Amino acid sequence: MRRATGARVHAEDVTLTTREGPVYTGIDFTARPGTLTVFQADSGGGRSALLLTLTGRMRPSRGTLHVDGFSLPKQARKVRRISSLGLMNDVNDLDERLRVREHLSEARLLRLRPSARSVADEAMEAVGLADLDRKTLIKELPLPERRRLGMALGLVYEPRLLAVDDVDGGLSGEHQAEMWRTLKDLSEEGLTVIATCADARELGTVADDDTQGPIPIRQEEAPESTEDEGVIGISDLLHGEKDDTDGDKRNGRKGGAHRAQS
Repeated sequence: MRRATGARVHAEDVTLTTREGPVYTGIDFTARPGTLTVFQADSGGGRSALLLTLTGRMRPSRGTLHVDGFSLPKQARKVRRISSLGLMNDVNDLDERLRVREHLSEARLLRLRPSARSVADEAMEAVGLADLDRKTLIKELPLPERRRLGMALGLVYEPRLLAVDDVDGGLSGEHQAEMWRTLKDLSEEGLTVIATCADARELGTVADDDTQGPIPIRQEEAPESTEDEGVIGISDLLHGEKDDTDGDKRNGRKGGAHRAQS
């Protein structure tokens, strides 16, 4: 699995506002390849929207944002091709009617390029699920395993940037620490990892010079934006709702398996 070179992410004053108010404001940071960057906010604090923006799936209202040299939102399609999402509510939920192996198979089929069967094995091993029975129904998986499976499905696409939302949500302190350790291990293998959380206490168990954060997400009142305030609908967040102009067709069936990866 190729995780040798992560993507560099650079943001200056990246802001998203809607008619209801600010979602996140004044995001300034640089993430080097092979590092872990963590943003912190409570539920409703703009965490998911920020990750969707950083991976080319949502337009900001203003600011300068580059991922691997690609400018967002202008080159969003190219950024989506090199980035993946972990599980995110209402964006790429797991289908409880499917088995683990079916989700993995679908992810392999939806890649931009052919892959060996071993790519799924490597992804599962990377997130600590090598021994998981793949005949298991999703509805039977405990929450920690669901979160890890979401990361594995993202890794099947061999991304250079992995975005993981709500790392701590619903997990015990022990499981939070284990999740941070997994994300840190992935970054140490070369992947650029950007994650969000509400409680960052267990992040300290793995933080080092290549760990950035927790960076608080602000929702300050921002100057009024123009036109549609940078907002797009959920169908535009899911990468396969429309064919790309270069003929690169994606999955986007609502309620299907892991979506919105590229």
